[in-house]
Amino acid sequence: MAQEYEQLLLKNQLCFPMYACSRKIVGRYTPYLSPLGLTYTQYVVLMVLWEQESVNVGQLGSILHLDAGTLTPLLKRLEKAGYVTRERSKEDERVTVISITPEGNALKEKCKDIPLKLSSEGSGLSKKDAEELYRLLYLFLEG
Repeated sequence: MAQEYEQLLLKNQLCFPMYACSRKIVGRYTPYLSPLGLTYTQYVVLMVLWEQESVNVGQLGSILHLDAGTLTPLLKRLEKAGYVTRERSKEDERVTVISITPEGNALKEKCKDIPLKLSSEGSGLSKKDAEELYRLLYLFLEG
């Protein structure tokens, strides 16, 4: 390839290994989440709600780096499944508050071992390398 197109070589792209790793990681969750009827994105939404019980859509989007257009249909499906409620804020009707339901909280017990199972499968990284990768990825996300 001509020197002027070096920037287009796949091997020179930071975005590609990040994208491929993301797909691989999400794929590793699928066997554990599918039997529960959850997608990976629904799972991370529930993780936020297990920690905070209630957040507004804007806060949730900020935490998960997702826009409202992505969150709205996902939250509707979680609501239909009985795992969350969506209500207008009493202080500001433009704000939608998402809360975990008892059924959604019950999923926590079914999901509690998923991170342990995935970590035991191994990533090929040492603990130190995994911690450094985590640090670098968050540095990138917040940059």
